[in-house]
Amino acid sequence: MAHRTPLRSSHESAGAALRAYGPPEAGIELVEAFDPIEVEYAAIRKHAAVLDLPSRGTLEVRGADRVGFLNRMVTQELKGLAAWEVRRSFWLNRKGRIDADLRLIELGDRTIVDVDAHAAGRAASGLASFLFSEDVQIEDRTEAWHRVALHGRGGPGLLARIGEPAGGAAAGDLGIGRACLVKIAGREVIVDRQDSAGEVGLELLVRAGDAAAVYDAISEPTPEGSSTGATRSMDGQTGLARRIGWHAYNIARIEAGWPIYNIDFGPDSLPHETGVLDDRVSFKKGCYLGQEVVARMHSLGHPKQKLVGLKILDEERASRGEARLPETGAPIFATEGPVADKPPEVVGAVTSSAISPMLAATPVALAMVKYKHIAAGTKLFVEAEGAVLPCVVQEGLAFWKPERG
Repeated sequence: MAHRTPLRSSHESAGAALRAYGPPEAGIELVEAFDPIEVEYAAIRKHAAVLDLPSRGTLEVRGADRVGFLNRMVTQELKGLAAWEVRRSFWLNRKGRIDADLRLIELGDRTIVDVDAHAAGRAASGLASFLFSEDVQIEDRTEAWHRVALHGRGGPGLLARIGEPAGGAAAGDLGIGRACLVKIAGREVIVDRQDSAGEVGLELLVRAGDAAAVYDAISEPTPEGSSTGATRSMDGQTGLARRIGWHAYNIARIEAGWPIYNIDFGPDSLPHETGVLDDRVSFKKGCYLGQEVVARMHSLGHPKQKLVGLKILDEERASRGEARLPETGAPIFATEGPVADKPPEVVGAVTSSAISPMLAATPVALAMVKYKHIAAGTKLFVEAEGAVLPCVVQEGLAFWKPERG
């Protein structure tokens, strides 16, 4: 089923550049940008930016047995999950591959599951196939709900000003892994915190028919003919959020080392390959689908490959603002050139890349690399814009973290 954002007419009126997310026939379109990328990126880092997310799907799980049932299905420990708590997890198939990357938001009367839109139907039907006599109902509600994300240090203050508390903690004080309910423009909005861009990140889930009203209440379009947002206060106190597109967010999330399902890992990946194993998998809980594969991999010590962060060494050109950026799928080599008349060994491929403003325009990338070459400090080589450039494996996935005052 095609999934169109309920905000599409607003985006078209603003002259936004759109791009397909996944197969074009799925009908999922992301805003590429409204304004110059530098302006949108700065809103994330300096104030607040709102991103439309038709790429996300939503499941609703109801019934008295739902938490216990889900705990037997997914990789994360859900025992004791209380209202307004959030946990991230994987849903695996029998071979231990990742069928979906989940964020479970417990509301007391139901559990909301945030998932990639392309995996929503598969996750809903797959989970439902294991139901026997449990009091559990699972429904794909992607068309009924819509998600936008508010990124930046000004986000909590903005929601505190315009949102009316309706359940859980105050939106302005929401901690990581927590959720709440607020009313914005008279519409109920489920809010949970996920700092995927390195700044405070507040994810807003609203009924599709209310999405436009909420979007308009928390943000305003750039004035016609202006790319500076002249009518928008950017001091973090009184201004609304700037509307941004995927490009600016993608730069920020790569800098923060936040991998995304169906981009940096996917249905063919094992949990140990993702770089976020500890965040999604509990090794102390009981059985779940695919657990034997996960446990066996853990006992063996390591997977064949793993997602890593790579800093590309192109300093001279970076200093001139001309750094070369590897594309998604660009090969990674163990050596710069042939060895003993043999072509250089391909040891991985780029999954995401960006020019990092926080690292003085240094190109950085997330890449899936053979295990032998993933140690921090390992020097590798990557193809970028017709050249083969040196790069260095980083410690962890994050290239930059904000200073917390």
